[in-house]
Amino acid sequence: MTPKTKSKNRLKKILPWLDVLAITAWGILILKYWLTNKLNLLIHPDYFWLAILGAIGLITIGLFKTKQLLQRRHEITPNVQHLTLFPPGWSSTLLLTTAILGLIITPRVFASQTALQRGVTDLVGATRAQPQAFRASVRPEERTLVDWVRTLNVYPEPDAYTGQKVKVQGFVIHPPDLGQEHLFLARFVITCCAADAYPVGLPVKLKQTRDQYPPDTWLEIEGQMVTENLANKRQLTIDATSLKKIPQPKNPYTY
Repeated sequence: MTPKTKSKNRLKKILPWLDVLAITAWGILILKYWLTNKLNLLIHPDYFWLAILGAIGLITIGLFKTKQLLQRRHEITPNVQHLTLFPPGWSSTLLLTTAILGLIITPRVFASQTALQRGVTDLVGATRAQPQAFRASVRPEERTLVDWVRTLNVYPEPDAYTGQKVKVQGFVIHPPDLGQEHLFLARFVITCCAADAYPVGLPVKLKQTRDQYPPDTWLEIEGQMVTENLANKRQLTIDATSLKKIPQPKNPYTY
């Protein structure tokens, strides 16, 4: 048997195990995200059960294939040629590498730069947050930031809310079209998964410049609603009377 033939035979024995490792690693990765409370950074909680069942299914398949390969390790497999788009083992190697990186690297929370790239300022009064989630019975000071944006979806006239109290939490953005006396407070909303996450929020009027509140700082802001002309547009704005820095919430997204 030539060295080339030996190398091919060795590769044929390794490739099935590579598939098993890739399948099992992805199942372990999804379960790890779930057990470490990182799954909510990737998908909507309504779909957790589907991801968990999928992970269990992948691990089960991996165990079944392992048992099958151990039983067949002494069998001689026929030399069957398969037409593939990529070299043998390439796709499994890619999947396994991605899973290993996922086990090593923690998913990152979307930040202000992502919000600016996705056009956060364009979402005020025109957000994709669903109007049916609007809760008219909630007192103004009990509304979350997303509740306020949804309220604006239902009735977008900013003067209707003038003087109403507000207490909201979110992260800081410094939009280039707002002056130093304003910042933007935002939250990301997930409808299905992180790929479709979009930012919503409201401008905040400050008593001082925004320099002491860097982008991505999490704040709890209290104040009252006023109407301001910002970027050539009448916008509902929080006139802040209290700004308190807070830790990033355990779950920074909303749904």
